[in-house]
Amino acid sequence: MPRLNIADLAAMSPAALRAAWREQYRKPAPDIGPDLLRRGIAWRIQARVHGELPRSTVRAIETAQRRLERTGSVSSPRDLAIKPGTRLVREWQSKTYHVLVLDDGFEHDGRHYTSLSQIARA
Repeated sequence: MPRLNIADLAAMSPAALRAAWREQYRKPAPDIGPDLLRRGIAWRIQARVHGELPRSTVRAIETAQRRLERTGSVSSPRDLAIKPGTRLVREWQSKTYHVLVLDDGFEHDGRHYTSLSQIARA
């Protein structure tokens, strides 16, 4: 098969896509529809041109996959740790909101909250 371009994928039949998958991945195509075959082949072509994903990204994806299999959810725990004493400032609808980060939550307008979502709903 001649060199494959991403633009060529749109016009390819399912059988041609499966053959292209085998060529790109050196194994039979999985039992998925033509749209996903196109996406997988396009990704592989781009990876060859621009390089594979960094190992740290691959690990993060694998961790998310295991979490999905275990819990049914792909949401990840927050890696962001805002240090106590940090003052968060947000302007919304012409009003400025100030929130102080505490060891055990947040303070806004002199009241204690356990999450920023609680403040948003207040």
